[in-house]
Amino acid sequence: MRMGFGTAGAVMALMAGTVPALAQTPAGSAVANPAQWPALRMRLQRDPKVEARVDALLAKMSIEDKVGQLLQVDIASIEPRDLETYKLGSILNGGNSAPNNDERAPAPEWLKLFDAFYDASVKRTDGRPVVPVIWGTDAVHGANNIVGATLFPHNIGLGAMRDPALIRRIGAATAAETAATGIDWSFAPTVAVVQDDRWGRTYESYSEDPAIVASYAAEMVEGIQGTIGKDFMKPGHVISSVKHFLGDGGTGGRDQGDARVPEAVLRDVHAAGYMTALPAGALTVMPSFSSWNGEKMTGNKSLLTGVLKERWGFQGFTIGDWNAHGQVTGCTNEDCAPAINAGLDMFMYSGPGWKQLYANTLREAKDGTIPAARLDDAVRRILRVKVLAGTFEAGRPSSRPLSGKFDLLGAPEHRAIARAAVRESMVLLKNNGSVLPVKAGANILVAGRAADDIGVQSGGWSITWQGTDVTNKDFPNGESIWSGIRKAATAGGGTATLAPDGRFTKKPDVAIVVFGETPYAEFTGDRPTLEYSPEDKGDLAMLKRLKAAGVPTVAVFLSGRPLWVNPELNAADAFVAAFLPGTEGGGVADVLVAGRDGRPAHDFRGKLSFSWPKRLDQYVLNRRDPGYDPLFPIGYGLTYAANTPLAQLDETKPKVTAGDQNALFVRGRIAAGARFNSGGPLAQTRTDRNAQEDSLRLVWNGKGSGEAAIEQAMPIDVTRESNGQLSLIVDYRVTAAPTAPVTLGMADTAKTATVPLNGALAKGDWTTIAVPLRCFADQGLKMGTIVKPFVLTTAGTLGIDVSAVRIGSAPAGPVTCGVK
Repeated sequence: MRMGFGTAGAVMALMAGTVPALAQTPAGSAVANPAQWPALRMRLQRDPKVEARVDALLAKMSIEDKVGQLLQVDIASIEPRDLETYKLGSILNGGNSAPNNDERAPAPEWLKLFDAFYDASVKRTDGRPVVPVIWGTDAVHGANNIVGATLFPHNIGLGAMRDPALIRRIGAATAAETAATGIDWSFAPTVAVVQDDRWGRTYESYSEDPAIVASYAAEMVEGIQGTIGKDFMKPGHVISSVKHFLGDGGTGGRDQGDARVPEAVLRDVHAAGYMTALPAGALTVMPSFSSWNGEKMTGNKSLLTGVLKERWGFQGFTIGDWNAHGQVTGCTNEDCAPAINAGLDMFMYSGPGWKQLYANTLREAKDGTIPAARLDDAVRRILRVKVLAGTFEAGRPSSRPLSGKFDLLGAPEHRAIARAAVRESMVLLKNNGSVLPVKAGANILVAGRAADDIGVQSGGWSITWQGTDVTNKDFPNGESIWSGIRKAATAGGGTATLAPDGRFTKKPDVAIVVFGETPYAEFTGDRPTLEYSPEDKGDLAMLKRLKAAGVPTVAVFLSGRPLWVNPELNAADAFVAAFLPGTEGGGVADVLVAGRDGRPAHDFRGKLSFSWPKRLDQYVLNRRDPGYDPLFPIGYGLTYAANTPLAQLDETKPKVTAGDQNALFVRGRIAAGARFNSGGPLAQTRTDRNAQEDSLRLVWNGKGSGEAAIEQAMPIDVTRESNGQLSLIVDYRVTAAPTAPVTLGMADTAKTATVPLNGALAKGDWTTIAVPLRCFADQGLKMGTIVKPFVLTTAGTLGIDVSAVRIGSAPAGPVTCGVK
């Protein structure tokens, strides 16, 4: 682990920075001792009037009504009319769900759909209480699902600002833009204290340092919800959800993994954000997908009930993560009394079986499997939050004070906040020869594939879940980094030319190269090492080419985590860590480019909130360890006034053995521990797509059934990927159309599950098919013991070239269980 703080006076120790070293030996127990956790002073106290109103509602509710409140269902799995019968507590839009199945649906469509759900939820003729539905959304760096919204830097960049007051303003702006669409609940902030930078959600963390996370958590909650005693849950504010409880940042770089740490580490490191966010009045908490010492957090009673509710006195409710309850021992996605009994108050469900989940939960409530007291406690908490949030008085979403004020999306004042955050979050890592700031009047070459790409600079959770398949047109109120530099150059009397490939005819005075990670979210973002772009060194080649041409070069590096970039650092004269700045790319130019007076408008202020690795295998850096040896320590950051030249760095790459099991066949290589197997009526050779022999050529001769399969030496576990709606993705082209049915499948140790493909096998050019893993899981395949993650079968003739097989997020557009 990286660092921690003592058990006594935990929050005070965090804020004061007095942090003793942690014990390093994990304890195996997954049962917390609440008495060893600090008591918290909750500023949100029970209001007798609120409690009386909740009790009166509860007394009049049927058991069917109560169970309904325990369910939150994704809008892709439910219709508004369903709420006329099933009085559910909440709906949500998942990362890839949107009105009319259109991720680019305009803001009025979101409001229109919420009106429809709301109207159905309040339609009653039986005299029982009307309890309006609430809508939850992942507004993790702005109202990021809505076209036109202001997207702020992701949390990793915000952590580099060390500016809690600006965090509060970001929270308030995000709440206002969310409220403009009528939505009343944001699944934010994330207060993970990430300890292994290989994790694909590292960018959702403010810092590896619990003190930084603690200093931000309360400010973000109060920005989103308002301040208790002042503007708490007044119009323009929305419900906050602190996540993911608990230890999600300690899972060894694996999403939905297992934090094998002692209770003291769980408390003193990973709970830091909760110790400030909860006293600030956060109304909901989201338990994590992940485990602690082998037990899923969603089913850990000692933490959900013992610590969170009883020791800390949390009065709000807990909301599950995406079908996470199905991973609890003894549970499925459609049946999970153990999670409710452990302290989960509301299921988050996606899929066709939500009515089964309702029916099973109702049965268990009636037969006592879920005790009446536990059911009433969960419903009481949900009703309490709805009363405190003003849900009962708010009326239809479209009638609320900020609803329909779509000019709030990308409003000038919000963009100004975002631009300030971009300026403050950038960290200057190198400035040899004082190439920065770029002088006024300079002829600037702006290069790099990311220079004019708002989607790349915004990262994951930007219109689409993974942040992929978007263009600049999807951000009508945004500005690319290139656009900002061009404006600044012109204002300073100079010129700027965009050349993504870095080529030029007239030698520029300086080149600014913008490059970095392409967007990703959970699952797909996990990686085996911290080497930047190990398979494609085009960015490095461009930097070296410019250096060889004698062009002073500034690297603007976009990333969601610290990465090993020693070669790129050596090849650039100046190097700026810009993280994922969001839609206000002009903020980059505010710091890099001087005006006519010879000075930039702003100096660098950002200081690293994560240590940066000296070697690509330094996944975890503990600054309290005597062996702490990063390239750049936490807190590092140069300024124009304080600049230390960076010496040449070691570019040696140690041998590593870690690999990505989900990259089944990529760039001509099969995943470690796997092999292709084919034979009989099937011939297998190699062919070219992007490189020599990087693809398979498969030809069936029609003389019997034959399969082409990827076989694992040891079973692989893709349970989390299946639960997370990832797909089996195949890039292919058909060279000879099939003459018999063709299936695509996966196999566990006992059976094979398949889907039909014939309708997707017309002869033609390269294309892609994505089949959700749930299509195989729904057939009873054991996703934890997959021995053949790819099986292509036919008994007829078929010719097909395959260039890639992987498990990941499907491309934009509908995905189905096969094409008949």
